[in-house]
Amino acid sequence: MITICYIIRHGLTVNAKEKRYTGHLDVNLSQEGEEQMERLAFHLSTSANNSLDSVYCSDLIRAKRSAEIIGWAFGIKKPIIVPDFRECSFGHWEGLTFDEIMQTYPEEFDAWAKSPLEFMPIGGESIMDVRSRVMPFFNNIVAENRGKKIAIVAHGGVNRIILCELLGIPLQNIFKIGQDFGALNVCIFHDEVPVLKLMNYMVNPGQT
Repeated sequence: MITICYIIRHGLTVNAKEKRYTGHLDVNLSQEGEEQMERLAFHLSTSANNSLDSVYCSDLIRAKRSAEIIGWAFGIKKPIIVPDFRECSFGHWEGLTFDEIMQTYPEEFDAWAKSPLEFMPIGGESIMDVRSRVMPFFNNIVAENRGKKIAIVAHGGVNRIILCELLGIPLQNIFKIGQDFGALNVCIFHDEVPVLKLMNYMVNPGQT
């Protein structure tokens, strides 16, 4: 039995070009982000013999809005909200840029650089924490939708964890996987065996 899962990163946000660690902060899509998702929705809805049974997403507004745009292209009025698909919480790093974190919390930054999977900022999560909450829901959703086509709209960190797990590679490689804003990844499950068909694909302006 074939199950198709579209794993999507939300569109560009209003603060994305400042390169701030957003985590659990709620920020809106920018106009460019809205357009990214509209292009992706059109691309998916016009693909040969395409359809979509359901859309799942994080409860953060940037993911919800992106999921709504995808769903509307298929007549799906509301996405299914999964709070555990939230991005990693960066605790008191949230809202800061990379440079600001290095300058304000140099010891924490050094600890993160040495152990990125286990380290967590004060009030935040580690990558292993995020894996523990994301993967059970992802696996259950795939199992519950056998033989269907589904979309999951989440975040860069969440998607990278899922992709590492699907490829069977250690999470130490998480930062070697690109996930641009508005990126599409496609996984086809042959029964329970995943085959990654597409990764970090972008629909460019003017492309159909």
